[in-house]
Amino acid sequence: MPCTAAEAAHRAASDREIIAWVDEQDRLQGGLPRAELRTRGLIGRGTFVVLFDGQGRLCAQQRTLSKAVYPGYWDAAAGGMVQVDESYALSAERELAEELGVTGVPLQDHGRFLFDAPGNRLWCGVFSAVWDGPLTLQAEEISQVCFVHPDELRRRALDEPWCPDSLEALRRYFPQFAAL
Repeated sequence: MPCTAAEAAHRAASDREIIAWVDEQDRLQGGLPRAELRTRGLIGRGTFVVLFDGQGRLCAQQRTLSKAVYPGYWDAAAGGMVQVDESYALSAERELAEELGVTGVPLQDHGRFLFDAPGNRLWCGVFSAVWDGPLTLQAEEISQVCFVHPDELRRRALDEPWCPDSLEALRRYFPQFAAL
């Protein structure tokens, strides 16, 4: 299924965003357009917000087909690239509001790690939050959401494509997902 015109326009605008470009030690080198970071194989900063409901279920999002990285994959975290003038925390708050419509919720900071795969080199800031309110999906980036228990995620991760960077965030910082 091809992406919609709105998704394609959103992707083009996203590719022009100026993203924090960093080195292997997460030292800021400047800012570059998102597409240029990917094309040149440089490292950017990204955020992952692992959202749980009050029952301990994880909010999983299926990415739209217009996404440049892992189109159509399931994602275990909301989030995105850190703009050059943002902190990890500010980016996490912005992305959570944009993608899922969640605002005013405290974010717990879990730390940073380097994810280095072909076409996806990121220093990742990992956060979590608990939310039982309504979600408002950003249609250009998320096609659907569901809440899953850790056991269900482990089963689904065997049969469906999941973003490897967000699964790595789960494995590193959330003991209930260590067996992924």
